[in-house]
Amino acid sequence: MVQFEELKLKLEGLKPEIDDLSDALGLSAIKSEIQQLENRAAEPGFYDDIEKSQKILKRTSDLNAKVDNFNSLVDKYEDTLTLIELGDEEEDLSLLEEAESEVAKVEEILEKQRLQTLLTGEYDKNNAILTFHAGSGGTEAQDWAEMLYRMYTRWAADHGFNVKEVDYLEGDEAGLKSAVLLVEGENAYGYLKSEAGVHRLVRVSPFDSAGRRHTSFSSLEVMPEINDDIKIDIRDEDIKMDVYRASGAGGQKVNKTSSAVRLTHIPTGIVVASQVERSQYQNRDVAMKMLMSKLMEIKEREHLDKIEDIKGVQKEITWGSQIRSYVFMPYTLVKDHRTNYETGNVNAVMDGDLDGFINAYLKMIGHKENQ
Repeated sequence: MVQFEELKLKLEGLKPEIDDLSDALGLSAIKSEIQQLENRAAEPGFYDDIEKSQKILKRTSDLNAKVDNFNSLVDKYEDTLTLIELGDEEEDLSLLEEAESEVAKVEEILEKQRLQTLLTGEYDKNNAILTFHAGSGGTEAQDWAEMLYRMYTRWAADHGFNVKEVDYLEGDEAGLKSAVLLVEGENAYGYLKSEAGVHRLVRVSPFDSAGRRHTSFSSLEVMPEINDDIKIDIRDEDIKMDVYRASGAGGQKVNKTSSAVRLTHIPTGIVVASQVERSQYQNRDVAMKMLMSKLMEIKEREHLDKIEDIKGVQKEITWGSQIRSYVFMPYTLVKDHRTNYETGNVNAVMDGDLDGFINAYLKMIGHKENQ
């Protein structure tokens, strides 16, 4: 039947792209590395060094997941092809809608895996550290910062990432003044690096009794978590440490003793904090790791030769510096000002539907790098 024949041609047109994807993902090299890692895991005394063995097992798991995902795509392609051929042979139009849906799923999975090939940066595979800051504007801006916090938490959960709250400073009446999240999982930084910048909100404020429209700003910093094997020398005299009482969202998430730690890197003015651990020493270790990650990210982004060259430039969280606008009224629109990608479904975006924005950014930078 013509309908099934056209659908089969469309599906078969994806086969060369799937074959190319295998090469782009480097599946042969991945399978070779998996074998090497499994051989190491079988060696006597492998578990004597718990920390090292856990890293090897996690790396093996992540690589196996990549292979499994690709194999699932191939299986989906073959199952869909079988369904189309069955419908064509039986001349059963009742199968056409299902077949069309399955072809669309193959295209979607292919596109998602193809985006992974764009994550080639040195730290793209690392965990991501997200730091939220409310802009000027008091309660309205602090509420907006908390809305962003919820949005990214939902996105991470929907994509199977583990989210850990590291620091949380509550707003005066609502929302938050600042917060830090650690998003753990393969390629967390590679995906979330696109979200760094100032986010602008336009809405009728629930905190304005006159029902007026307000514009608010909040910023998001995104840093890769630096692995322990990367050493950065920071002099003790360049660090100022303050200890304070933790205060997480809802008052339930963190330890309430004076164990929270805030570190200030004096040469650059960079401030980091941690309150998630139970002891002051543990929180200092977490904060130091964050500081090293931030210094390394700035050094790489600004193409500096050494950490000492960082000047600690801060971007103002105001009009004109935003990367994305979220408009709740007089119409609904979320638009990224770098890629021009936009959607009118603002509620879905606030519930974590960010893939369109992230994908558009990755394609944009991938295109620039290939020019």
